[in-house]
Amino acid sequence: MELLPVPEVPEIREGDDLARVVTERFDLRPDDVVVVASTVVSKTEGRFADLADFPAGPRAREIASRLASISGEEKDPRFAQAVLEESTELLLEAPFLLTETKFGHVGVNAGIDRSNVPDSDVLLLPERPSESAARIRDGLPHGNPVVVTDTSGRPFRHGQTAVAIGWDGMYANRDWRGERDRDGRELGVTVQCVVDELAAAANLVAGEGAGGTPVVVVRDWSFGDHDGHDSVFRGVDSDLVRQALRGWTFDDA
Repeated sequence: MELLPVPEVPEIREGDDLARVVTERFDLRPDDVVVVASTVVSKTEGRFADLADFPAGPRAREIASRLASISGEEKDPRFAQAVLEESTELLLEAPFLLTETKFGHVGVNAGIDRSNVPDSDVLLLPERPSESAARIRDGLPHGNPVVVTDTSGRPFRHGQTAVAIGWDGMYANRDWRGERDRDGRELGVTVQCVVDELAAAANLVAGEGAGGTPVVVVRDWSFGDHDGHDSVFRGVDSDLVRQALRGWTFDDA
């Protein structure tokens, strides 16, 4: 498998055609997978915002005040308001904001980004990332699969990695259940989230910060003949961590 950054991607503006940006700079093969950072997807979709667009309500002011007292740093209540408006559930209010976005992804601050946004205060995640992936895929010469990524922290581990928040043209998971291991034992629970693995692999060569590139092509990889499905975001009934968080509060006394 090869991971090939798409070279010389320009600063992306609202309305830009990402499929054209890729195909003008890269000769795609039919089995290539195109991995795109959510930041450039959001930019094409005009997901820029100023904090003035989010006048803070009482709850946002209370959250910002508590976070400021914990961190010792001033917090803008309008940012807390933006997080609330981009979320369906606030899992943690302290010591940071952990939320579920409207499309099901759980992450810090609803994925709102303050980096690489030269003309606005913040950049919001795409509203429906899998639909975004489908639109990009429609413009690619071979209808190549597309994965939209964002960087995310993980429970129980330091550091961030890229994960898939949207995809089209491929299953999210390889389902190994019912197959056999080398000793002949039947696999009962193994489901491999390949879109997350491709996202993380692509991020190794995409890079971070000012030197990063937002599009990576995955070449000579195939899904194989496994069954597949698209269940990535856990529902509350099967998410024991979320259930535990609902009963937990941060002690900042």
